[in-house]
Amino acid sequence: MSHLLVISAGMGTPSSSRMLGDRLAEATVKAMTAAGTPTPEVKVLELRDLAVDLATYYSSHVPNKALQEAFGLVGTASGVIAVSPVLNAGVSGLFKLFFDLLDEGVLKGRPVLMAATGGTARHSLAIDQTMLPMFFYLKAAVAPTGVFAATDDWGTKESGLARRVQRAGTEFTELIERNPAVDYADEFANVPDFSTLLNG
Repeated sequence: MSHLLVISAGMGTPSSSRMLGDRLAEATVKAMTAAGTPTPEVKVLELRDLAVDLATYYSSHVPNKALQEAFGLVGTASGVIAVSPVLNAGVSGLFKLFFDLLDEGVLKGRPVLMAATGGTARHSLAIDQTMLPMFFYLKAAVAPTGVFAATDDWGTKESGLARRVQRAGTEFTELIERNPAVDYADEFANVPDFSTLLNG
């Protein structure tokens, strides 16, 4: 069975982005259970652990094993929960770099739930202004409700965060059921590299 993948661009341990991603994954699994849908394993990618690898790949165009495995997790996920902190009115550079380096076809038709964290509610615009256009370009099947969590949302029932998370989990479950993801296969994966061709 394929997995549900949380991608967090948070930098802390734990980060608010990771905590939001975990809550969304939990809500999705709970909604799947209630709907009688087989529940997938939840896996997590912490992009801070791949920061150096991403920068090296960006300059060398050669992904190492850790990045290949990370991209493979995306390409075999039944759904992706993508969470970024908001910095200077946009997603973090690390978050953007990861998706910039991902093969364009990996997210095609794959369900994606967008989420973000930030200091105040005014940062919530980053979901619609920076995340949504990127995932549309990558041809992902984007969940209708993105979730933003401001600093004041944590720990207070009045904030409505729990309600928004629950709603997003239910909608994401429905999206996954309507859009069963297919494992991504790179059409050039078995093409010999240039050095191999030169050596005959």
